[in-house]
Amino acid sequence: MGKTVVEKILASHSKEPIIPGSVAWIDLDIRSARDFGGANVVKNFNENFTNQPVADKNKTCFTFDCNIPANNIPYANNQHICRKFAEKHGIKVYDVNCGIGSHIAIEEGQALPGATIVGTDSHLNILGAVGAFGQGMGDQDIAFAFGTGRTWFEIPHSMKIIVKGHYSYPTTAKDLTLKILEILGSNGALGLSMEYEGAVINELDLAGRITLASMATEMGAIISFISPDKKIIDFLSTRSGKQINKIEADPDAVYKKTIEIDVEKLEALAACPYSPENVKKVREIAGKRIDSVFIGSCTNGRFEDFDMAAKILKGRKIASHVMAKVVPATREVYTEMLKSGVLQTLFDSGFIITSPGCGGCASGQVGMTGKGEVQVSTSNRNFKGKQGDGDTYITSPLTAAASALTGKITDPRDI
Repeated sequence: MGKTVVEKILASHSKEPIIPGSVAWIDLDIRSARDFGGANVVKNFNENFTNQPVADKNKTCFTFDCNIPANNIPYANNQHICRKFAEKHGIKVYDVNCGIGSHIAIEEGQALPGATIVGTDSHLNILGAVGAFGQGMGDQDIAFAFGTGRTWFEIPHSMKIIVKGHYSYPTTAKDLTLKILEILGSNGALGLSMEYEGAVINELDLAGRITLASMATEMGAIISFISPDKKIIDFLSTRSGKQINKIEADPDAVYKKTIEIDVEKLEALAACPYSPENVKKVREIAGKRIDSVFIGSCTNGRFEDFDMAAKILKGRKIASHVMAKVVPATREVYTEMLKSGVLQTLFDSGFIITSPGCGGCASGQVGMTGKGEVQVSTSNRNFKGKQGDGDTYITSPLTAAASALTGKITDPRDI
């Protein structure tokens, strides 16, 4: 019997049989902790691995991306605790100027097809965008991973999503993602490992793959995988300095379920308050007055996301009553925005640009809304209170930029 992608990856990192529904010990290629939860990882490590080194300092790191730089005392304390621990054990810190940890793992050539990576980030499964197994875990589990280099997993069953048809500009990978979420809902992939296939999936660039993979959590999935194409393989080979092999499911792999989704007539979509599965066509809610816009997050914080927004913002000013914010995913993205002129375009149009990181998804950072405020956001979650006291509509960067210009929810086809 053939294996699915997740079964292949976990089998290559375990000495135990990999059978869906069973539990197996898995060796880990990378273990990380972010500033949220990092101090608790240190506390649990010190309590349970007294006077012991981390299992492999070259495979262990901290990433500060939630509250950067720290704007309150608790976060400042937590980050300093992590820095001192890292100094003691000789491990890497991707500090407050670096950006989102999962994106850094891709840029640094750590997240490779077939790799196993864990951290305190609930969206670390975004690494399925490049064929890596990423998983968010609690601080006690990560402390154990720091100390032993392994952890246990319950092997998930898999599902296949076959995407048919094509879409065209100004429809984007975010609209594709929201369409799949509309069909699956918040539990349509509950506890499963998803595998995407189809011509439109193969055509996605890295930024688009990251967008699609980033919302597996909102569908209830453990992770979703997109098979790397030649461009992704070449990118990862360059970044890692290694020869990269493509990872795919076997032709006779067994899936718990398979569904087909047609995106031929796909148009701009928005997830309305207060759930990512509450998806409607943008034209159906167009005209609603907004107060703010946020473009960024692990879902839409790549250069390509800001570039597409800049193309319709160039030479224009956003509505005078709109507060618009941009947060690049990483320092690398920020640098590309600077060199290309995209940052200048966004700034000239009236956007506020801040240091790289999670932005509006992390409580206390740029993107928080006040009571009664209506926000258009490119993030992945719009639960009540997630991005403040206001109402958040999740859209693509194009819809967000168009809405910033008009001061109301706007279909980008109307710009």
